[in-house]
Amino acid sequence: MKSAVETLNPTRVRLTVEVPFEELKDSLDAAYKKINQQVTVKGFRKGKIPARVIDQRFGRGAVLEEAVNDALPKFYTEAVNEAEVNPLGQPEVDITELKDGELLAFTAEVDIRPTIEIPDYSGIEVTVDAVEVTDEDIEKSVEQLRERFASTNPVERAAADGDVVTIDLEAKVDGEVLPDGVAQGVSYTIGSGELLDGIDEAVTGLEAGGEATFTSQLKGGSAEGKDAEVTVKVAAVAARELPELDDDFAQLASEFDTLDELKADSRKRLENMKQFDQATQAQERVLDELLKLAEVPIPEKLLEDEINTRKHNLEHHQLGQMGIDLAKYLEIQGKTEEEFLAETKEQAEKGIKTQFILDELVNKEKLNVSQEELTEHLMRRAASSGMSPDQFAQAVVEGGQVPMLVGEVARGKALAVVVEAAKVVDTNGETVDLEDDEDETETAAEAVEAVTGEAEVAEEKNEA
Repeated sequence: MKSAVETLNPTRVRLTVEVPFEELKDSLDAAYKKINQQVTVKGFRKGKIPARVIDQRFGRGAVLEEAVNDALPKFYTEAVNEAEVNPLGQPEVDITELKDGELLAFTAEVDIRPTIEIPDYSGIEVTVDAVEVTDEDIEKSVEQLRERFASTNPVERAAADGDVVTIDLEAKVDGEVLPDGVAQGVSYTIGSGELLDGIDEAVTGLEAGGEATFTSQLKGGSAEGKDAEVTVKVAAVAARELPELDDDFAQLASEFDTLDELKADSRKRLENMKQFDQATQAQERVLDELLKLAEVPIPEKLLEDEINTRKHNLEHHQLGQMGIDLAKYLEIQGKTEEEFLAETKEQAEKGIKTQFILDELVNKEKLNVSQEELTEHLMRRAASSGMSPDQFAQAVVEGGQVPMLVGEVARGKALAVVVEAAKVVDTNGETVDLEDDEDETETAAEAVEAVTGEAEVAEEKNEA
């Protein structure tokens, strides 16, 4: 077999392949055998029809077509390996010559991973938010914990902000009660904003047995988006009582004996959270700077597929679970379809560029993924998916997604290498040292995965 490669552009090549006819022998034999099992000829047992009879009855062309279809993937793979290119997706194959007994010639055009020059990233500088935990932050954290331990007690007075009321609701549109417009015994905290617009004003000042009517635009249900006349009746009023902020509360709400110890723990937790956010911010901003430095051409077909994948997943998975369609989503976001598609294209381009350049960095730095690193990443992905580690691992193996997870970790390690070489300072001008972060590789992997998003760029060498 002879092959040659022609570069059409930085992301696409044409392979020209010539195969001597004798190299088709195995595929021809397989073609005759396959046809033998599919047809019957009077006077011959099934599977025992001579080749010359098959040629006479069904035509030599049918045999050649079957043989060529069988042989093409093998010859295409050999040509790819000989040319040392990394195909992306399926090739477009064109048989240019087929001379029985002499020659098979074909061309295969396919997108490839572009050759990328890793830029000098040692001069990257980024600024991130400083890790600052104020007394106000701690008070807010403790207050949220206090809210969780609040109790309610019935009161015989008018409802006020912060009270919990038990209410009955009836919604009418054009004077007709909606089929799904009646609810009874609903518990609602005044001021929470969890129900209809206008309900806080309607129930405030009402005692048990009191009733009010107001107009509100419905947020869901059969008349979503329409103005409804809503009647609300208060069945009961209860006051929320918060526990005293003292050592007894600390013992009730935590493992600590004193309120000071509880506040100290809150400070530590908030600092850890802000340090994690700071590390993620650093990784994201360093990645943005790296992408600015690198020239990364993108195959048009790959970009088109990635855009379609992201759009499909949004429409059929995320929005489907929310019970809304794309038009409603765009209305909520205040975007036109053109703006949405432009943003999706920009995100897809960034995701592909990120994957290409970090994969190249993985190869350059010879970064490997250990079993321990893969297991840790799998555990985190399982937790975020709501599955047990065993369930997630089984789904990954059955779906052939292990290489995808390995790639995510490897890219995380590549980004960590760049971050370590970069200068990171906070908004106070202080140098931020991220090298002590034990989870640096994992947080970097999560940062990369958030950018690369929906689709994994697959290299396919075995199909034509």
